[in-house]
Amino acid sequence: MSDKQVITPVILSGGSGTRLWPLSTNECPKQFLTLTGPLSLFQQTVERCNDKALFATPIIVSGASHRDLVVKQLDEIKVRSSKLILEPCARNTAPAIALAALACTDPRDIMLVMPSDHIISDVPAFQKAVKQSLSLAEERWLVTFGIAPTGPETGYGYIEQGDIVVDSENSFAARRFVEKPAEDDAEKMLSRGGFHWNAGIFLFRADAYLAALGKYAPEILQAAIKSMKNCGDEDFVIRPDAHEFGKSTSVSIDYAVMEKSEKVAVTPVNPGWSDVGSWDSLFDINATDNDPNVTFGRVHAISSKNIFVHASGIEVSTFGLENLIVVANEKQVMIIPRGQSQNVKRILQERNNIE
Repeated sequence: MSDKQVITPVILSGGSGTRLWPLSTNECPKQFLTLTGPLSLFQQTVERCNDKALFATPIIVSGASHRDLVVKQLDEIKVRSSKLILEPCARNTAPAIALAALACTDPRDIMLVMPSDHIISDVPAFQKAVKQSLSLAEERWLVTFGIAPTGPETGYGYIEQGDIVVDSENSFAARRFVEKPAEDDAEKMLSRGGFHWNAGIFLFRADAYLAALGKYAPEILQAAIKSMKNCGDEDFVIRPDAHEFGKSTSVSIDYAVMEKSEKVAVTPVNPGWSDVGSWDSLFDINATDNDPNVTFGRVHAISSKNIFVHASGIEVSTFGLENLIVVANEKQVMIIPRGQSQNVKRILQERNNIE
């Protein structure tokens, strides 16, 4: 790492988080909720990059409808974004990252791209892995971070490592990306070793990413360039042109670039990571009481065991419940067996059909 090199955090905040309904809504999606403590997931992500010796002020990419929410939550933790890019429509991660790369002050700026709705409990371990990968990013490698698997998870993609990258401290050439596997395939990968969960966190130079995008997905690059040429701005807020950005293909960075580029590295790390992808995952990562239950808000769990209760703006009392998830806000209540929270999407589909 050069003395003058600092990293530009790019925080992607455009997700909808439907798997955490009824708390996560279009108006206030998952990343802006306080699910594990006093700070929202978005605020925790921003705080992860508060070392001024290592990080510049962040670039935030968010949906246009969440402008005020982003500014409010940044103000609460006394952080000012260098740029807030408001996507006029959702086009997945490859186009969103292109906007951020084009907004960088210098094309050689190194970007640390992070989803805003993940948890990392061991921030020093995460920052150490970032520092170890910085020299690769300076040499125009596209670096992704692989999470040490704790089991044959079928809800995540995997990255298989190849040979160690010469002169790197702990990074390997990415041999292949594996989409969400069946359980038996996941078990085989874990028994073989050398596979990591794909956390969707990346480190690379802005110009290296744009060059790869121009080679493998030129239509996305052109749409991003044109939308930024015609963008409106107010203070630090950038509004890409909706018509031009809407021409972009909606595709993830993995499909568009990472699975195709020849210069992709994976740095293994075990930073206590969770994508907070379901109510069940929140039970797993939070401290329990003696029964053991996990509760948030005004909750009275009486003679109840192995339950998760999240109350927002309402008081919830239970008696004699076991192995249930109860989530309540001022207008809606959802009750579902533990281990079944993947069916929240089905609940939403059924509700939408009725409405």
